[in-house]
Amino acid sequence: MDPTTDNAAHTGDPAAARASLEALRAEIAKAVVGQDPAVTGLVVALLCRGHVLLEGAPGVAKTLLVRALAATLELDTKRVQFTPDLMPSDVTGSLVYDARTAEFSFQPGPVFTNLLLADEINRTPPKTQSSLLEAMEERQVTVDGTPRPLPDPFLVAATQNPVEYEGTYPLPEAQLDRFLLKLTIPLPSRQDEIDVLTRHAGGFDPRDLRAAGVRPVANAADLEAARRAVAETTISPEITAYVVDICRATRESPSLTLGVSPRGATALLATARAWAWLTGRDYVIPDDVKALALPTLRHRVQLRPEAEMEGVTTDSVINAILAHVPVPR
Repeated sequence: MDPTTDNAAHTGDPAAARASLEALRAEIAKAVVGQDPAVTGLVVALLCRGHVLLEGAPGVAKTLLVRALAATLELDTKRVQFTPDLMPSDVTGSLVYDARTAEFSFQPGPVFTNLLLADEINRTPPKTQSSLLEAMEERQVTVDGTPRPLPDPFLVAATQNPVEYEGTYPLPEAQLDRFLLKLTIPLPSRQDEIDVLTRHAGGFDPRDLRAAGVRPVANAADLEAARRAVAETTISPEITAYVVDICRATRESPSLTLGVSPRGATALLATARAWAWLTGRDYVIPDDVKALALPTLRHRVQLRPEAEMEGVTTDSVINAILAHVPVPR
């Protein structure tokens, strides 16, 4: 921990843990301008033991956002640049022959970390993309028949350019469903872009976050305390039914060929619960569900080709469903 840190959160107390996680926003804002929704999504994913897919055009600070998050946490982090020639063993690790002992030993890959930045994951073929499936779902890697557990916490933050860009490989549905949230990173507003350029003109170096004043404000103990508190957040039967009704409505939508699975419904309940706790409540309300519906569900549905040709988007379909499904009182 940075000796200058005056945050007293590292005691296992849920209230102090919430204060620590809220402090992440201010720290990350020292390096990343105007991306509060994405920062919130990353924190929710950490609380839910989930993974995050960040999508946006090149140059909107997707990688910087994840690096800044890692800098605010006392967690180990590694980065993998996904390329067309990347092999699965480059991610998971492999057996290496040791001539001195005449034996094979396991050399861990970069996936053995707390926060894995999978940069431009859709630049690599499906064979290598699938190397993360077991790690993301089972939190272990099996090499030569031996399962090897990953550290806890473990989060994959994968960035991708929009799939219509040339030279990309769209993620298969099986892997998309492993991501708890899909966060879209928009182009900055005019004022935010002015702020970015002003910072760079003043000497800001995105490769040196410490010089920008970004410091650790939370650690694994804070996350564990927060997760315990989230697990105790009350969910009424009415809220559970509301989540189910939303997800079932996606399966009946004429604009979609694929609706949300029960796994997606479970994910929405979990993210709404985490958001409720972050906002200071020990119970979930319908607004919590609405707040997390888009990032939790947008990558779990598929548009019909004719709807896509008419300009319909997954976000517009989900928003229409949220407006239509009765809200519990």
